[in-house]
Amino acid sequence: MTPSAAVPATAVEHVDVLIVGAGLSGIGAAWHLQDKQPGRTYAILEAREASGGTWDLFRYPGIRSDSDLSTFAYAFKPWTGEKAIADGPDILRYLRETAAEAGIDRHIRYGHKVVRASWSGEDARWTVEAQRADSGETVRMTAGWLFCASGYYRYDEGYTPRFEGVEDFRGQVVHPQHWPEDLDVAGKRIAVIGSGATAVTLVPALVAQGAHVVQVQRSPSYVMTLPSRDVVADKLRQWFGDQRGHELTRRKNIWRQRKLYAFCQRRPKLARRLIRWITARQLPGFDVDTHFNPTYDPWDQRLCAVPDGDLFKALRRGQAEIVTDGIETFTERGLRLASGQELEADVIVTATGLNLLIFGGAELEVDGDPVSVPDALAFRGMMLSGVPNFAFAIGYTNSSWTLKVDLVCEHLCRLMTYMDECGLDTVVPVNDDPAMPTRPLLDFGAGYVLRSLHELPKQGARSPWHLAMDYNEDVRHLRDAPVADPALRFSQSDAGAVHDGEPVLEAAA
Repeated sequence: MTPSAAVPATAVEHVDVLIVGAGLSGIGAAWHLQDKQPGRTYAILEAREASGGTWDLFRYPGIRSDSDLSTFAYAFKPWTGEKAIADGPDILRYLRETAAEAGIDRHIRYGHKVVRASWSGEDARWTVEAQRADSGETVRMTAGWLFCASGYYRYDEGYTPRFEGVEDFRGQVVHPQHWPEDLDVAGKRIAVIGSGATAVTLVPALVAQGAHVVQVQRSPSYVMTLPSRDVVADKLRQWFGDQRGHELTRRKNIWRQRKLYAFCQRRPKLARRLIRWITARQLPGFDVDTHFNPTYDPWDQRLCAVPDGDLFKALRRGQAEIVTDGIETFTERGLRLASGQELEADVIVTATGLNLLIFGGAELEVDGDPVSVPDALAFRGMMLSGVPNFAFAIGYTNSSWTLKVDLVCEHLCRLMTYMDECGLDTVVPVNDDPAMPTRPLLDFGAGYVLRSLHELPKQGARSPWHLAMDYNEDVRHLRDAPVADPALRFSQSDAGAVHDGEPVLEAAA
């Protein structure tokens, strides 16, 4: 059956693939569909009024990637910017340029928040309900496939723990996820609460805007200096052109990322000493063991990257301070710490993390039965057990997000091709071993993950049910291996035949 064939005329618009989210993952999914499945129709439903996802939402000073852009950029579109660790506005321009060049932006419906999706096995299609932001109207569409590209955190609110006395503070409290456009920090005293990537990005950026900044952290994180420019990448593009240079740089950086991660996992004590030595060299005379010596091992949480050591430079020059202590309470003038120290501040920034929201909070049901996402298993880290014709994109926590997204989208297109060739219209992952041990989907120590593990799907103890955090392993399974798998059940809706792994001849006829 060719895409869009046998779709009856109806008042409800139908597309072959409905993509939820017009950020990095959604734009990438659309590009792969157009490139590998040009006969399929698709639409993108975006809850916000602009594309770009994370890179349009976050507007705090210094917003940037924490991965090199040779791997964070798409494989199919070279990153040609000067910075290897790029600023948010440059990434946003890159994403929108990608969408415009491929005509993807013409398929985006803005202000459409998906609230519910129901699968009908009889019709082999999803009925999706989206609420329009402008009118509150509920819009319905149908689709053969539903691809959730909304990431895994909540866009309308960040995470802020309960602080005592916050209502007594006479200054301004700001969460980075909702940075005020008119906030002028020049000459002001800023306290940044947090130790993660957002906090270490904000401190030097606020210093550059003329603020005096104190970073307040309950416990430290690993912070590593990376060069803001990749001179090897510059040379490779010069010698081989943008596309070939991008491919070679991407291979180089994937290899480097995997080696660093493997080294940290195999030799955590040595990795800890090495990171401490590098940090101490950049902060002579500084109490590194108090402020940059975490209790956990390297890569139990994501390493914080600081391009050209900008955080360390601000600390060395006395333009910023760092305090490792608990917060007892907010006061009228600032913060009182557990040690009794008083910190005065005009603005307090709560860089305290994110709230997770899987699949954008949409409710799923299959043939009238609600889907309990926490009880489902992730198949190859991209589909859910018991949920037909549904895929999602969750990137790596130990490497660039886009590396996984590209592989997921490639595999999805291969799966669709396979089903077309065999005359099939439905596929669903099924776990035949209920006794198989399971564990949380994300085996990651970040606070925002630990707070929400109970809301996420689970992973199994072995392939294809475990979530690989290894690019090379995913290449073997998602790019090179056959798409048919014993855990997948294929069928044709009008015949109702079900087949394990390989379709029988009758289904393909």
